[in-house]
Amino acid sequence: MKAYQISGYNKQELRMQAVELARPAVQANEILIEIKAAGVNPLDNMIIRGDVKLVTPYDLPLTMGQECAGVVVELGREVKGFALGDKVFTRVPTHQGGAFAEYIAIAASEVALMPEGLSFVEAASIPLTALTAYQTLELMQPKAGESIFISGGSGGLGAMAIPLAKARGLEVYTNGNAESRERVLALGADKYLDYRREDYLEHAPKVNYVLDSLGSTELNRQMQLLKPGGTIVSLRGLPNGSFARRFSLPLWKQWLFGLVGWSLDRQAKAHQARYEFLFVQSNGRQLAEVAQMIEQRGIRLSVDQVFPFSEANEALAKVARGGSQGKVVLSME
Repeated sequence: MKAYQISGYNKQELRMQAVELARPAVQANEILIEIKAAGVNPLDNMIIRGDVKLVTPYDLPLTMGQECAGVVVELGREVKGFALGDKVFTRVPTHQGGAFAEYIAIAASEVALMPEGLSFVEAASIPLTALTAYQTLELMQPKAGESIFISGGSGGLGAMAIPLAKARGLEVYTNGNAESRERVLALGADKYLDYRREDYLEHAPKVNYVLDSLGSTELNRQMQLLKPGGTIVSLRGLPNGSFARRFSLPLWKQWLFGLVGWSLDRQAKAHQARYEFLFVQSNGRQLAEVAQMIEQRGIRLSVDQVFPFSEANEALAKVARGGSQGKVVLSME
């Protein structure tokens, strides 16, 4: 089968190698999926650069890709709840990779049936961002009537985080490019800021929660948005001790990340708030709940551009440049 792999980390060149691999063998608890489409994410470029190797060390060479949609073509003998021909989608387990390939063998517990009415391309754009939003909200434990600021809500993450936050009864503030205003407001956002003209510190109210997708210097600025007792969850900041314990990392990594994230913990405490780092994990049950919500609410996903499988490296470059109005997806069909 055709696949894209990396044989080592590279901070200068974000490229994968096209390779031929044997079709995966299926274990007793696994299903074999013929992949029809795969989502392309900033996380893919972070993995190539080696930015997350301390959080989740990969065996190299690594078949790339974190999420996909496709058709069940083989079942392990212990698998229940799925049938041959089922249309499914999944966020690949963090230690595994493998969505940039024609087939993937994966534990059935990490897979869910696709939402009715969606194409493979649309379904492939969901798992990583949907589970990120879901697990962020689980970490925050918000109450109906509270408020959240979602940074960069015009991208693929916002397409899932905004409706999930609204489903929990939250007031949602976000920002992005001016061209996406009407589309994002239609997702349910209560206020949308043009990041080029409207600084969120000047135009957004204080909120209970912040979902940070930017990291760097924006982290401390976003902490200033928080009400006392608030929580900021970052996808791009530094891991801290709290994250290491939740992720059940070895004790030496818990100590290391406790040290690494100490400054962000301290900054949050200065704002009478809490800092958390999130690295999204696969979860078929949560993904099935998201699929049900998508069906019930008639949510349509924002896909920015679809690349053929042969142009996977071009898709990575598109994501690296930023500015996408929705998700970038590879199509195998």
